[in-house]
Amino acid sequence: MMVTDSFVGMKIVRLNATLFPISTYEAAHYERFGLRPVQIEGESPEEILACAADCDGLLVVSGKLPQQGIEHLDRCRVISRLGSGTDKIDVAAATRGGIVVSNVPFFCYQEMADHAMTMLLMLARKIPQMSRYMYDGEFAQARAEGHQLRRLAGCVLGLVGFGATARAMARRAKAFGLRVLATRRNMNALPREADELGVEMVDLDTLLAQSDYVSLNLPLTSETYHLFDEATLRKMKPGACLINTARGAIVDEMALAAALREGRLGGAGLDTFEAIEIFAPNEAPPHHSLLELDNVIVTPHVSGLSAQAVEEAHTTGVENLVAVLSGHWPPCENVVNRDVVPRVPLAEPDPSLLQEYVV
Repeated sequence: MMVTDSFVGMKIVRLNATLFPISTYEAAHYERFGLRPVQIEGESPEEILACAADCDGLLVVSGKLPQQGIEHLDRCRVISRLGSGTDKIDVAAATRGGIVVSNVPFFCYQEMADHAMTMLLMLARKIPQMSRYMYDGEFAQARAEGHQLRRLAGCVLGLVGFGATARAMARRAKAFGLRVLATRRNMNALPREADELGVEMVDLDTLLAQSDYVSLNLPLTSETYHLFDEATLRKMKPGACLINTARGAIVDEMALAAALREGRLGGAGLDTFEAIEIFAPNEAPPHHSLLELDNVIVTPHVSGLSAQAVEEAHTTGVENLVAVLSGHWPPCENVVNRDVVPRVPLAEPDPSLLQEYVV
């Protein structure tokens, strides 16, 4: 097994080392490349800079990298996200500083589609309520509510966003006989994929008015922050259910709780939150108005997790960092800020280099 000496004298820093310890897959890749990353948690820009101000590469799982931290990374060539979302990284500041920001764009999309579809099925069949009735011996109540359930085949699923996760969910939904609508910012993109999946591309208002289930599959940006506010939620079909496995802040949670309490919406499946800090260092039972409702299914931001997903995230994340520090671009789809002018000129991706280190 060949180990490159290209990284001698380089400093690599791995953030979130306490909350997300280095996995066996990640450790194997560090060993393969001869890397010895400095491990810190780094909850604030000051803590990060105390160790990383002179780093050549930075690996991050879930930590925040705001402008005031990034602008002092004087030597850093690459920030490698060991995952997909980069809403906690000030990508614009990194771009101005000539730092390549990379991610794992297809990380966990199968798992997220599975999770969102599971939530849809649980909402459709009222599984949490039925389970509670079973434990409480309220069998007649379960039957009474069961008579009101609607057959899933023939219902409409609306996908807000049409990336890899949404397309994977469309495949699953079709198997259950659902009609699938989708919308996205660029309505001219991916028409072939939509046609092949039998997905109808429509505008957001049409999707909201017709969908029995709405699944959010888009990143958090300044444009999507509280996209689903009170006004948007009122456009949803009466009795519809909202599923969010994307980012919590896409939804105005107080407005959603009100819509559910008033009976305007039928239920919600939520894996991510704005007001609940899932990654807080000190865990404690959360308090939130959404958690008080019996038509809400909640999970603690685990929709993307599996052994295979973790392996892919850590393997590709390390390879992205290695590519930049070796003087090459990572694969184009793994570069978040494709308009960046890197501090050190980069050659085209080198397939032979990447192949040399494939597990």
